[in-house]
Amino acid sequence: MSDLVVIDGSHGEGGGQIVRTAVAMSVVTGRPVRITRIRARRSNPGLRPQHLKAIEALKMLGDAEVRGARVGSTSLEFIPRGLRRSDLRIDVGTAGSVSLVLQALLPAMAFVGGSFEIRGGTDVSWSPPVDYVKEVTLFALREMGLSVSLEVGRRGYYPKGGGVIAGEVEPWEERRPLQALEWRRVLRFGGVSHAANLPGHVVERQAKEAVRVLRQAYPEVPCDVRRELGTSRGPGSGVTLWAETDCLRLGWSSLGRRGKPAEKVGREAAEGLLGELEKRACVDRFLGDQLIPFIAFAGGEFRATEITEHLRTNVWVVEKFLGETFSVDENARIVKAKAKRREAVG
Repeated sequence: MSDLVVIDGSHGEGGGQIVRTAVAMSVVTGRPVRITRIRARRSNPGLRPQHLKAIEALKMLGDAEVRGARVGSTSLEFIPRGLRRSDLRIDVGTAGSVSLVLQALLPAMAFVGGSFEIRGGTDVSWSPPVDYVKEVTLFALREMGLSVSLEVGRRGYYPKGGGVIAGEVEPWEERRPLQALEWRRVLRFGGVSHAANLPGHVVERQAKEAVRVLRQAYPEVPCDVRRELGTSRGPGSGVTLWAETDCLRLGWSSLGRRGKPAEKVGREAAEGLLGELEKRACVDRFLGDQLIPFIAFAGGEFRATEITEHLRTNVWVVEKFLGETFSVDENARIVKAKAKRREAVG
């Protein structure tokens, strides 16, 4: 395996993102990868169930041979044989994030298309809520020429999960360079206030407070926060907001929990979004790292509100497969990428 890429899974951010990005890039480029010291600095090191589900799906997409794919494993070898269109059905089996599983699949599915159905947590801590992915991440990818549909069938909250998302990825035929530095105008605010197995006034109170805070700062900008009261395996609530600018969309979210007033949930989401807008950058702190595997093939540049450790780590992983691709100006918070050709097997 002379073309083998070796990745230290404890590098930089040192979490599951390294595994997701490395295996996705292995599928896209056709280069086998060995990942060592997976999540070595975490309190529960090694692969978790949600990582395994993403690996299993990427194994199908890449017709791959896999070694070390088990819970707790701190090393993994992934050897792809060819990228193929697949219709994927994935059940995380816990409240593990469906968004993070989808984040692993999209860079590979972009080149062949396919459909997906993922079951797990749609709105859980330490991962992008599904509404953020749908309204912010996929909005940015459309600007780069990639079309992905996404629908939420049912919400899944911690700890019971059980949420369902489904969608389709169209093959990425026209890869458009991204130009997203500084926004000049906020066009509109959008959002979703959601809850399940809770009184109906929860979604109303969350939404009203979010709208109040946004309108106080931007009284002339239209603001529409949708109310969604549904069912789930367990109770939960949250608010996801986004600001559509003349550039891209920026987003922020907040989750409810027992004892946390609904108004605080709405206010946290709105104040977080306003804080991102103050930087005038087109890309919020959560989107930057998600764009890295795509801008590597489309080219272009963006300014982020923050150069996060997740972004730096994703740049490092992608360049392990593609060579020098990015320049990152930490002071100006600008990431530039030279478009690479996809030269994969299969």
